[in-house]
Amino acid sequence: MVDVERPAVAPSDPVAAPRPSPQTGSPLIDLDRVTRAFPSGDGLVTVLQDITLSISTGEMVAIIGASGSGKSTLMNILGCLDRATSGRYRIGGRETASLDPDELAELRREHFGFIFQRYHLLSELTSIGNVEVPAIYSGVAPAERQARAAMLLTRLGMADRLQYPPGKLSGGQQQRVSIARALMNDANVILADEPTGALDHASGEEVLAILTGLNREGRTVILVTHDMAVASRANRIIEISDGRIVSDRPVVHAAGTASAQDQAVAAAPTTISRGKLHSWRAAFDRFGEAFKMALLSMRAHGLRTFLTMLGIVIGIASVVAVVALGEGSREKVLAGISNLGTNTLEIFPGLNYGDLRSGKVQTLKLSDALEIARQPYVEGVAPTVTISTTLQLGSLEFSAQVNGVGAGYFSVKGTKLAAGRTFTDDSVKHMTQEVVIDDNTRTAMFANTRVSPVGQVMLIGKVPATIVGVLQKQLTGFGNSSSLSVYLPYTTVQARFTGSSTLRSILLLVSDDTDSTLAEQAATKFLVARHGVLDFFIMNNDDIRQTITATTDTLTLLIAAIAIISLVVGGIGVMNIMLVSVSERVKEIGVRMAVGARRSDILQQFLTEAVIVCLVGGILGILAALVAGEVFKLAGSSFTFIYSMSSIVSAFCISSLIGVIFGYMPARSAAQLDPVVALERE
Repeated sequence: MVDVERPAVAPSDPVAAPRPSPQTGSPLIDLDRVTRAFPSGDGLVTVLQDITLSISTGEMVAIIGASGSGKSTLMNILGCLDRATSGRYRIGGRETASLDPDELAELRREHFGFIFQRYHLLSELTSIGNVEVPAIYSGVAPAERQARAAMLLTRLGMADRLQYPPGKLSGGQQQRVSIARALMNDANVILADEPTGALDHASGEEVLAILTGLNREGRTVILVTHDMAVASRANRIIEISDGRIVSDRPVVHAAGTASAQDQAVAAAPTTISRGKLHSWRAAFDRFGEAFKMALLSMRAHGLRTFLTMLGIVIGIASVVAVVALGEGSREKVLAGISNLGTNTLEIFPGLNYGDLRSGKVQTLKLSDALEIARQPYVEGVAPTVTISTTLQLGSLEFSAQVNGVGAGYFSVKGTKLAAGRTFTDDSVKHMTQEVVIDDNTRTAMFANTRVSPVGQVMLIGKVPATIVGVLQKQLTGFGNSSSLSVYLPYTTVQARFTGSSTLRSILLLVSDDTDSTLAEQAATKFLVARHGVLDFFIMNNDDIRQTITATTDTLTLLIAAIAIISLVVGGIGVMNIMLVSVSERVKEIGVRMAVGARRSDILQQFLTEAVIVCLVGGILGILAALVAGEVFKLAGSSFTFIYSMSSIVSAFCISSLIGVIFGYMPARSAAQLDPVVALERE
């Protein structure tokens, strides 16, 4: 930090103190053979050449010259907004050529106050908000900076305009706000570039009176002007022509009474006892400023902000909805598979379904079922026997599949009753002629009657059987789902129909704490030991579930990938819009850099805006996905959306990441801008 002295002003009569002369002030600014050249085509254009100049603390210096003479370029170098091409510039004995951009920003923040011809106020902020900006970057506590900003504006006659935006202020009032901003950090040096150029005569005189009063306090004031009447208010006039100093002379002022404006300015204290915040608190304060400016910018450009968000909204909504739809589809598939028997194994004779010898294999016995039921991994067992025959009820006759099953078959398969009951172990033991029919049989044989099927007697082949129950409609594992099926005790089927003790299959319900694949291996080992040969095969229903769920997972992943692509497209849209935003707000960036913003502050501001846009878009996308689920439900769709918190949180994180990734490039572009180039951009 540069330690710059300021001469004390006599407390008894600050107005009567004489204006400091070049000889009485201590050295402050020193330029030695400074040259500034700019690229032009294949060559260079030299705007300043061999400028050697010293300005002492407390001087009021006017730099004059015609348009294009180089005076504004000189002021930019003095204010560390620009760098010399060659030569040396020292302030307070410190060489500026060795300073990095953030160190130069510190100089501008702590020691310089800029007053621009076009004011350069931030349109989104109020008067007091504009004045506060330098103190935010300096880390001054909020209450203190607000009080000081209000004091400065009041001192400059703006007490009734504290909450007015620049658009509601006159030119003179805007320039007063600009002066208050220059004083906010108790600047040692005031740099005023054509401070009266855009003002009427009366407003211009007021501004000059204020600057004179500030100089009487001991501040160094440097005016850049082409107006000799303005320059004559200074103690010293430096004239530039064609980039060279052609004259450097003092100005002698007649002794007299200071104006009322001079007295008002000089009498009010301007030193600031800066109670700075801890570094983390100051950083948080700067983030708060970035957040506020992001919201103001989004509100000021509402349509553009909405269009920027739209791609993110669509992408996030697609991701959340697709994942929810995929989860709903998986649950629906699993529910259907549960109707086939959840976690079940079914053992058949033969080597596979195409084995022509399977009908001749007679080794699958009831004893196998009884023994395997004792194994620790088996929750339940249901022996089955199957034949095809005809069903007859009155004049109706249909072909059907007759299934001989055990009493536990229905719980093992997970089937549910629509009416009546199933048969019991006693029914199996006594070979009762009780039958349970499926929904297809009920529809075929009882559709034209209101009589309940339960209690009715039908002929199965030539065997009469009483209907004791009706099953709900369910999925079947294979074959035609419209086929008719009826269920009798397997002992009844063996005694009345097949005359054989062999089984068609043994259905096992695997215990919940056992993996079905391990259970299949154990059952195979057990039966091979009993039979002495592998004369059976096992159908694992869990394989079907895994295959189907793997397929649904693949489809969900495919659609989610498409949705993520739309997110990337949305992110590119964010980047493009942010690049446009940077180009539109170049002057704002220049103003912030002039009052001391670090490159990290500019980066944070635009990155914050990009992240906010994406976060809000992410929230809207999640809400859109939730609404889509409700719309599907109201429309009576068979598809259901099952939302998971993990997918919602992931989508939210993705939207944040998009803001960081695609917002970084425009934000970095803004942070890398040269302050003087940014200020001069129209």
